[in-house]
Amino acid sequence: MIPYLPHSEAEIEAMLKKIGVSSIEDLFSDVPEAVRFSKPLNMPDSMAEADVFSEMGRMAEMNKTKLLFTGGGQYDHAIPSVVPHLTGRSEFVTAYTPYQPEMSQGILQVLFEFQSAIAEITGLPVSNASLYDGHTAASEACTMALNARRKAHIMLVAGTIHPHTWTVLNSYFGDLDVELVKLQETAGRVELKTLTAALEKDGDKVAGVLVQTPNFYGALEDLSGWGDAVHEAGAKLIISAHPLSLGVLTSPAEWGADIAIGDTQPLGLPPYFGGPSAGYIACDKSMMRRMPGRIVGETTDADGKRAFVLTLQAREQHIKRERATSNICSNQSLAALANTIYMVAIGPGGFSEVSERNLNAAASLRVRLTGDLKLEDYSGGAVFNEFTVKIPVSREKWLAPFEAAGIAPGFFPNNLDSSLPENLFTIAVTEKRTAAELERYIECAREALG
Repeated sequence: MIPYLPHSEAEIEAMLKKIGVSSIEDLFSDVPEAVRFSKPLNMPDSMAEADVFSEMGRMAEMNKTKLLFTGGGQYDHAIPSVVPHLTGRSEFVTAYTPYQPEMSQGILQVLFEFQSAIAEITGLPVSNASLYDGHTAASEACTMALNARRKAHIMLVAGTIHPHTWTVLNSYFGDLDVELVKLQETAGRVELKTLTAALEKDGDKVAGVLVQTPNFYGALEDLSGWGDAVHEAGAKLIISAHPLSLGVLTSPAEWGADIAIGDTQPLGLPPYFGGPSAGYIACDKSMMRRMPGRIVGETTDADGKRAFVLTLQAREQHIKRERATSNICSNQSLAALANTIYMVAIGPGGFSEVSERNLNAAASLRVRLTGDLKLEDYSGGAVFNEFTVKIPVSREKWLAPFEAAGIAPGFFPNNLDSSLPENLFTIAVTEKRTAAELERYIECAREALG
């Protein structure tokens, strides 16, 4: 990100003194020593710039690239070349990547189109100009539900949500008078009877219900009757959905959601190393003024020409914390720009096609693993993009053939939530994976199980 560092040793020392630390190393004291690079790079103190780039290139070539079947919130989707080309232009990649309200008409229009696309795929009429990520979007949606029902302090949360979402919720509400009640799963899904029992138990203390579909295991939750049950109890239904799944699957609005949320990483953003991405949020009109962040609207200027303005701007971290609608960075304009370019580039037909290809690709590998190789399916039923199986051999035996073949085969959910069984293994299959690559996966799995 920073190709040139101009600071002298004296300037660095002055900056360190100003913030109260004695060395650069002290800035990394919170990073565990086990993951720190503890020795100097094997390079001379002084080199010509061209030689430095050459040496760094040689070192970079030592990195291993793998065929990705990993998921769990970050996916290896195809990205049209127009996305990085346009988002990398200098008017977009600024020091503030653009966040400030004094935005140009171009940025405002992009955010308006982002909102319009999110509203269309979720089926809900109002969307803002993005949130920090999908996990914090869950916290913001829960806050909206809590603010919408006076004296209610309980949020019912499906036990099949992503563990990182659960962690963020606990961090966000940990010091507040809010109770998070987990709806226990049954073989990879949460049943309607579990929800209704919790609603009957806690009654008007419940502000809202949060459920994710496809869930952490990749399984599609059957949300038939959820909207009616939640609304009869006087609460709000929040559905977290993989945005690409909405090209072919039932929308949150059709399920009866009051608020829809999720992470936009699948829409034109690489997995990177876990981020950055953006969060989306959409709601019905009754919840609009409780929504955090910014809403861009369309109007006409003094000459009658089409123009864009910030229609609503929620009270954020620039006012007193206790009075703010949100204390989280509530705008990821550069990521939202990439999302918008992606959706415009592939169009509605392409969006549905990519969604269907993800659905079919995952189903194809799942059938081979559970049918031909007799692996036990954890959740059963329909899945999208990823699925979870039970591995009957040790982790080491399972992973070894994939490592040798240069394949990242998936992940163990237990690594993210230690309460889950150690033998569960989740595999993601996106539209990028070819039939030949799926066959390579099968051969490695066969070797591991042999």
